[in-house]
Amino acid sequence: MIPLIFTCRWRSPPRIPRIPRHPSSLATCLRYTTMSALKQGEFVGSLDCGTTSTRFIIFDKHADIVAQKQLEFPQYYPEPGWHEHDADEIIDTCNACIDEACTELEAAGWAKDSIKVIGITNQRETAVAWSRKTGKPLCRAIVWDDSRTKNVVAHYEHKLATTGLELDGSFRKREEGIKALRKVTGLPISTYFSAIKLRWMITHYEAVKKAHEEDDLLFGTVESWIVYRLTGGLDNGLHITEVTNASRTLLLDLHTLQWDKSLLDFFDLRPSILPKIVSSSEVYGNIKNGALQGVPIGGLVGDQQGALVGNKCLKQGEAKCTYGTGAFLLFCTGPDIVESTHGLLSTVAYQDGPDAKPVYALEGSIAVAGSAIKWLRDSMYLVTSANDVNTLAASVPNTGGVYFVTAFSGLLAPYWDPGAAGLLIGLSSYTTPAHIARATLEANAFQTRAILESMKLDSKKELKHLKVDGGMTNGDKVMEILADIGGFDVIRPEMRESTALGSALLAGSAIRLFGWDISKPETLSEVNTRGNTTFVPGMPEEDREKRWQGWQRAVERSKGWEVGVAE
Repeated sequence: MIPLIFTCRWRSPPRIPRIPRHPSSLATCLRYTTMSALKQGEFVGSLDCGTTSTRFIIFDKHADIVAQKQLEFPQYYPEPGWHEHDADEIIDTCNACIDEACTELEAAGWAKDSIKVIGITNQRETAVAWSRKTGKPLCRAIVWDDSRTKNVVAHYEHKLATTGLELDGSFRKREEGIKALRKVTGLPISTYFSAIKLRWMITHYEAVKKAHEEDDLLFGTVESWIVYRLTGGLDNGLHITEVTNASRTLLLDLHTLQWDKSLLDFFDLRPSILPKIVSSSEVYGNIKNGALQGVPIGGLVGDQQGALVGNKCLKQGEAKCTYGTGAFLLFCTGPDIVESTHGLLSTVAYQDGPDAKPVYALEGSIAVAGSAIKWLRDSMYLVTSANDVNTLAASVPNTGGVYFVTAFSGLLAPYWDPGAAGLLIGLSSYTTPAHIARATLEANAFQTRAILESMKLDSKKELKHLKVDGGMTNGDKVMEILADIGGFDVIRPEMRESTALGSALLAGSAIRLFGWDISKPETLSEVNTRGNTTFVPGMPEEDREKRWQGWQRAVERSKGWEVGVAE
């Protein structure tokens, strides 16, 4: 008999992905096990880098949020009036928000390559300086509301009065020089704007001074830094800035949308440090690494102009106000530059393509809005959360005669006094924390009214209602107070991520995603169509005017507390 020999080959069972033990890795596990089931869609992303946090929001064609992630980054206050950011920490939060929002998108069943384009919106005026050779920041960024530069402002005000600004071969001095500067830039000399911050850096930081002298310095606002890093940094990263951000530097000619040589000479700055100017809506380049590697960046816009677009205030005469760390009211003036004679700024609203004509706006800026509530919580310990301010303010019918001029870093529009100081006035033994909380909310409303009064004089139009957005608008009481003191209807949309939505609309429009075209507002008819809440004035006109007169008296007492000395 021939023996039968059986050969058996052991086959290993199919490898099963190891389930991560840490709960935070659950989404990663889901990605391994459901990759084949992920759906394909069409979405647009928005990277929103604000003053205190970064968010990445993924929108569908109706502006419904599909996924999002928000992370705060550290704030540095090394001296009174100083406010700084670490530019590397900003880009770290940008990358983390993109990665984690994409993870959330996949956990919801969508493939991350469903994101077809992203837009970026940013805190404006914040100045970033980095090295051309190393790609690293040369110092911390100076934030838009930082007021350390009062002496620099005094120096250039003196220079404008004595030497003057050279335009068309002649020097414009004193009042003529002030008017010439406003005509070219739309702006006054102020601590607010980026060129003043950059001059302070060059004077006070040896590394920045040396880089400027050796032509190693790259300068930009926050969107410029983010794009540089996302597109590769030292590896051919783009050094660009977008027109709405460039218009906040004191270096841009509003009429030509180009850097102005006379202003560079006036501030003694090399042209080579400046980024290339681009429109608000075009494909600039692609993301180099990370979860969205290869995805185009198609929209850039300063945060307040982003909110104007996000609210679809694209036609002449439409306005919005965003209440965040500060408050910013923009009034669309269409293709015309309206020169303010009542303390407002002329600025670029957006440019919807490299060959498109720009749209302009009048702007009124309030340095302190939501940050005053944060001050009540973190410094004065009057409340334990920001939401408590509304409840506390609602517990009293009025402020008991208290006014709070929240001039923590001077006063911006329409007063423009960098030497103004914060002022609580009208205090008595009757005053309680509730009165102070209410006075804080009223300060926001009074400053909004002051800007609208100026806009009415400049535009010759009276605003019947105001569209609002931003974190501070979540409280009903602050909106009721705004309507009462302003004497106009306040319209608050249900979906209030208007800043992020604006950059998403500009990015989508760049590649005609969903048929969006910023130049044709009718193509946005299906965007953000949820309902609104309208707050109507309930205060008698006599009381409104009495309170308004009291506010104006308080503002006068806060002015000129600190005086800048020319450096």
